[in-house]
Amino acid sequence: MPTVPSANPADDTAAGGESLDIIALLERGRTMSTPVLRAAVNRLAPPMDTVASYHFGWIDAQGRPADGDGGKAVRPALALLSAEAAGAAPEVGIPGAVAVELVHNFSLLHDDLMDGDEQRRHRDTVWKVHGPAQAILVGDALFALAGEVLLELGTVEAGRATRRLTTATRKLIDGQAQDISYEHRERVTVEECLEMEGNKTGALLACACSIGAVLGGADDKMADTLEAYGYHLGLAFQAVDDLLGIWGDPEATGKQTWSDLRQRKKSLPVVAALAAGGPASQRLGELLAADAKSNDFDTFSEEEFATRAALIEEAGGREWTSDEARRQHAIAIEALSGVDMPEQVREQLVALADFVVVRKR
Repeated sequence: MPTVPSANPADDTAAGGESLDIIALLERGRTMSTPVLRAAVNRLAPPMDTVASYHFGWIDAQGRPADGDGGKAVRPALALLSAEAAGAAPEVGIPGAVAVELVHNFSLLHDDLMDGDEQRRHRDTVWKVHGPAQAILVGDALFALAGEVLLELGTVEAGRATRRLTTATRKLIDGQAQDISYEHRERVTVEECLEMEGNKTGALLACACSIGAVLGGADDKMADTLEAYGYHLGLAFQAVDDLLGIWGDPEATGKQTWSDLRQRKKSLPVVAALAAGGPASQRLGELLAADAKSNDFDTFSEEEFATRAALIEEAGGREWTSDEARRQHAIAIEALSGVDMPEQVREQLVALADFVVVRKR
C-alpha cells in the first residue's frame, strides 16, 4: 500500500521517490502531447495565444521563452495508456490527451481567479499578470479548443470521446460550484465533500483514463471500467491535494502556507475534523464560525492559521484523509481487474496510481 502524506508533518516524506519508469511515463505523455497542444493554442487570437502560453509555462511574463513547470502531466500519461489498454498505439490517444489537458487548464485559469490564488507552479497566476478578463477569456477559449481537437478527427470514436469529455466538464463545473457554495456554509458533510471532489477532480481524471481507449475503438464496458479506475484515482488524488493544501511545503507546492485555510475551503481534513466530535472538533467549529463572520480574516497571522491546522490534526482530520486516500487508491486498483488489457499496461496504471497518492505537490 502506498504511503500518503502522514499525520505528522515531520514525517511527511511521501514523495520524491517515484521510479524512473513513472518519470518516463509522465515525460512520454508530455512529449507526445505538447506539440499538438501548442498547435491548438497557436490558433487563438492575440493576446490570448500569448496569455495561454504564459499559463502553460512556455514563456515568461515578458513574453520570453521559458522552461516553466507545466504540471505533472498525469492526465496525458493516462490518456496514452488508455489507448494502449484497448490495444491501440499510444499515438491514438494524443487528441484525447490534448483535449483533457485543455479542459483541465480551462478550469485552473477560472479557479485561480475565483479562489483569488496569486501563485501557481511557483509563479504569478494569469489573472495576476494579465488581468481577470484575460483569465476568463483564455479559459473559455481552451474549453472550445478541446472540442475542436477531438471533433476534427471526424470519426465515430471522436464523437463518443467528445460526449464523455463534455459530460466530465459539466461535472467538473458542478464540483467547482459546490466548492464555492460550501465556503459560505458552517457545516458540510463528509458525503457532500466527497461528492464535490468526485465532480471537481474525479470526473476529468476518469475521462482521461477512458478517452484514449474510446478513440482506439474500445466498447463502453471497457471505457466505463477505465473511468471507474480514474474516478476513484481522482478521489485519492484530491484527498492528497487536500492534505497538501494545509500542510504542504510551499517550496514543493508553489502555493502559500495553509493555502486552503486562507481560502476557507471545506476540504476533506476540515470536514472530517468537524464531524469527529470532541474538544478539538468543537473548538475548530467555533473558530471557523467566527472566521466566516470576520472582516479581518485576510489579516490573520501565521500563528492563527497554524492553530486551526493543529486543531484539524488533533481532531483526526489529517489521519482520516490519509486513510481515505489509501481507500480510494485500493478501489481504483481493484477496478482494473474488471477489464482485459496488456499486463504491462496494467502494471503502468497501477504504478501511476501509486504515484498520484505518493507526492508532495
